[in-house]
Amino acid sequence: MAKPEFNCSVKVQFLPEQSQGGQHAWAYTITITNRGDITAQLVARRWLITDATGREEEVRGLAVVGHQPVLKPGESFEYTSWTSLPTPQGTMRGTFYCMTEEARPFEAEVPEFMLAHPGALH
Repeated sequence: MAKPEFNCSVKVQFLPEQSQGGQHAWAYTITITNRGDITAQLVARRWLITDATGREEEVRGLAVVGHQPVLKPGESFEYTSWTSLPTPQGTMRGTFYCMTEEARPFEAEVPEFMLAHPGALH
């Protein structure tokens, strides 16, 4: 039986020009690659964003930046979004909810990654 598998990688960039008034902002670029042997579609997402005090925010929704990409084996989709926190560091982790061409659901995990103000990690 064909196996669906999406791999996710992340690059994070601090946004000093958007970090004002007690808010700290980061852009994150996600690359999703179909490492499986079946065409599948990313349908929805769930993010858990945690600030330095341990306060957690959950974000759920359909699509990523308005897209529900269909990826054939070996294809990738990349997008950039952003988030902000009231603390100079925190973490994000996520799940993409996906569907195969045969309408079999599967999940692709985005491993936890660090959001940190460049001067906050000394």
